[in-house]
Amino acid sequence: MHRSDIIRGLLAPVVALAITGAMAKADTPKRVVSMNLCTDQLAMMLAEPGQLLAVSQVARDVMSSAMAAEAAHVPTHSSAAEEVYLLKPDLVLAGTYTSRASVNMLRRLGIRVEKLPIATSLEQVSANMRQMGAWLGQDTAAETMAAEFERAVAELRARVTDRPRAALYYANGYSLGDQTLAGQILLAAGYANVATELGHAYGGNLALEQLVMAAPDLVITGEKYPGASRSEELLDHPAVQALATASNRGADWICGTPYVLRAITDLQGGLQHGLQEASQ
Repeated sequence: MHRSDIIRGLLAPVVALAITGAMAKADTPKRVVSMNLCTDQLAMMLAEPGQLLAVSQVARDVMSSAMAAEAAHVPTHSSAAEEVYLLKPDLVLAGTYTSRASVNMLRRLGIRVEKLPIATSLEQVSANMRQMGAWLGQDTAAETMAAEFERAVAELRARVTDRPRAALYYANGYSLGDQTLAGQILLAAGYANVATELGHAYGGNLALEQLVMAAPDLVITGEKYPGASRSEELLDHPAVQALATASNRGADWICGTPYVLRAITDLQGGLQHGLQEASQ
């Protein structure tokens, strides 16, 4: 089966849910506003038509959002508390790092605000799907989505036969360890994480010398933003380029959504070409 067919198969139930929506309960919130990139995407997948009033502007950023195309059809806001309040929501969805001042102001004004925790594991991804479904009154759709996600993750993990060593290496030499969503994607795809080997269970900077001495089988970098960036120049260093490198689809890695499946599939398929080419 072609890799693109696998991806479509994994995401098809999610697309179906996003299109059809679900039957609402009597107490389902009718006017929902999302203020966080990750809640934007889960809400777009699970909300019934007309339930989601607006999402954050970053939801349309193709570098950050796996659902930028879908967000183009949803009104956006600047995430200012005043602007959100004027939308008269009966539920506001926020994230762990959403402005505390904005969240507190909305709550003082009598608006219900729910904060979705950051997903740092694949288990947390499915838990967040169910939590979003509960908040939106879309429990059945969320359970279907979460169960399909868990089935797909198990299938992808079962394909792992060996564990080459990889390093996530971003601007300024920043890397991520196993206790992050990106690190969990790496593990599920069948890689050992060099950052964790070097003592960065969560995240931290790897000096170029550390990366070279660790000699990973593959260096995975993010997509570069347009224009020149001194923070990204390190990625063009000859020592980095001498290693097998590949660029990931960054938007799939940022949030705990079903698009994490595509990130894992990319690693197990297309990105491994870097390993194959390096061995030739």
